Amino acid sequence: MKSVELKKDIYWVGAVDWDIRNFHGYLTQRGSSYNSYLIMDEKIVLVDSVKHYLYEEMLERIKQIVDPSKIDYIICNHVEMDHSGSIPKIIKLCPNVIIVTSPQGEKGLKMHYDTTNWNFHIVKSGDTINIGTRNIAFLQTPMVHWPDNMVSYISEEKIIFSNDAFGQHIASTGRFDDEVPYSMLVEEARKYYANIVLPYGSQVQKVMEEVKKLDIEIIATSHGIIWRNYIADIVRLYDKWSRNETEKKAVIVYDTMWESTKKMANAIKDAFEDKDYNIHMYNLQGTHISDVMTELITAEYICIGSPTLNSSILPTVAAFLAYMKGLAPKNRKAIAFGSYGWAPLSIKEIEETLTKAGMDVVASEKINFVPTEVQLKELTDRIKKVI
Repeated sequence: MKSVELKKDIYWVGAVDWDIRNFHGYLTQRGSSYNSYLIMDEKIVLVDSVKHYLYEEMLERIKQIVDPSKIDYIICNHVEMDHSGSIPKIIKLCPNVIIVTSPQGEKGLKMHYDTTNWNFHIVKSGDTINIGTRNIAFLQTPMVHWPDNMVSYISEEKIIFSNDAFGQHIASTGRFDDEVPYSMLVEEARKYYANIVLPYGSQVQKVMEEVKKLDIEIIATSHGIIWRNYIADIVRLYDKWSRNETEKKAVIVYDTMWESTKKMANAIKDAFEDKDYNIHMYNLQGTHISDVMTELITAEYICIGSPTLNSSILPTVAAFLAYMKGLAPKNRKAIAFGSYGWAPLSIKEIEETLTKAGMDVVASEKINFVPTEVQLKELTDRIKKVI
C-alpha cells in the first residue's frame, strides 16, 4: 500500500496489521492498523510510529515522500509500544531528531528504551511548535487511556491527531470513514471504547469539552480508520458513551454444565421480553468477553450466571467478571443466578463481585440441580417484579 495524502503535504504512512487477533485480551477479528503521519513543511514531522515488527512497512511509505534521515521532529503522543515501538529504529536513521512528548511521555520512554542520546522537547497543554507554514498545538489527555497521553492539533489544516481516542481495530485498504461500511465502523469504534476507554469516562468528558472548541475537519486516529465525513457522529457517540448513558437493554451472560443455568438464563430472558427490553444473550463457551463488553456499555441490566463448580464459579465466568470489573462500567443494575448441587456458592461469589464492582444487585437467584417448569415460571415472575 502506498502512503495516503490527507491534505496537501500531510500523509498517512502507517502500517496495517492484517493478522492480529488479540489486543490486550480484546478480540480483534478484523485486524488493526497503526497510524503514523508525516507532515512536510520547513520542518519535517513524523507523528507517532508503529509496532516494531511493522517498521519496514512504515519506512517504505516514508521513503515514497522523503529521505527518512531528514525528519526533524517525532511527536510521541503515547508511549505504549504499538505507538512508540519503532522510534528507536527511526532515531538510528536521524540521530539529531527531536522527540516531542509530554512530561509523562518522557518518563515513559525512558522506562521503555535506552534514551541516552535522545533529544527531548517536552510540551504541555497550550504549548505549540512552529514548523514553517503550520503550527502544531498540544493538549494533554491523561488517562485516555495512559497518564502520558496527549493529542496534537494543526489549526491551519483543521486536523487533530487524536491518539487512542476515536480509534477502532480495523485492517483495511480504505483509510477514511467513507471508504468502509458505516455500520462496521461504528461497531468497531464502540467495541474499542468498551474494551479500552470505558474506565476513563470522566477524563474523556474533560477532553471532549476541549475538543468541541476546536475546528476539526479530520480526526487522524492512531488505530483504524481516519474520520473526515462522520466527525459529528463519532464525537456525539463518545459524548454519550463517556456520560454512561444506558438504553432499555439487558445483557445476559452465562456458562452452563448440564444446561440448568442455561434454562435459568432463558427464564430471565422471558421476564425482560415481557417488559419490552432489548436483550443480548451470551453463552461464554462460544462468545469472547470483549464482544460482551461491546454491548454492555449501553445496557441498563447485566445478568451473570454460573453453576457451582468446586465451590466456585466456572472459569469462563470468572474471567469475564475479572475483565468487566477492570473496565468498571458504572451505575448498572445486576442479577446473579445459577444452579448448584451441594451448596449455592457460585451465586454468592457472583453477587459479591458485582457488588464490589459498584453495581446494584437487584436479584440473586439459585435453583438446586435441574429446574422444573414450575420453578422456571416462578423465576420469570420474580424477575418481572424487580425490573
